Amino acid sequence: MSYDPETDLILTRDINAPREVLYTCWTTPEHLVHWFVPKPHKVTACRLDVRPGGACNTTFDVDGTEMENNGVYLEVIPNEKLVFTDTYTEGWKPNPEPFMTAILTFEDIGNGRTRYTAVARHRSKETAQTHKDMGFYDGWGTVVDQLEAYAQGLK
Repeated sequence: MSYDPETDLILTRDINAPREVLYTCWTTPEHLVHWFVPKPHKVTACRLDVRPGGACNTTFDVDGTEMENNGVYLEVIPNEKLVFTDTYTEGWKPNPEPFMTAILTFEDIGNGRTRYTAVARHRSKETAQTHKDMGFYDGWGTVVDQLEAYAQGLK
């Protein structure tokens, strides 16, 4: 897969957990709620229909403000890849204000470790810059740390 440095924000981390466990953490609401947003914020609702066209909806509390992420899965390869977008919502309804498409890959690198890559693909360099300025690397980096800590408790 090729990336566009103007529109794609990329975070890669080698995680001390098997990819099957990380994939489960991403695809099971009961697990996702524990690590998906930087603490002290919290996920308050989660609905995942993990299949192409299935809903990918989370609601979270940020300092008393409720925020929603609603989208659909575009590609699902168990234990290897998840692609989801907010360009559409459930039933392929266009989102009036789409922001990004996420591409997550889980590569087995041996010894129970996984190379985890998260790509946030944007429509324009301006949107990518906005996401970067919002704290993409710090926020998503914190979430990956939380994911790793949570996943280690499951393996």
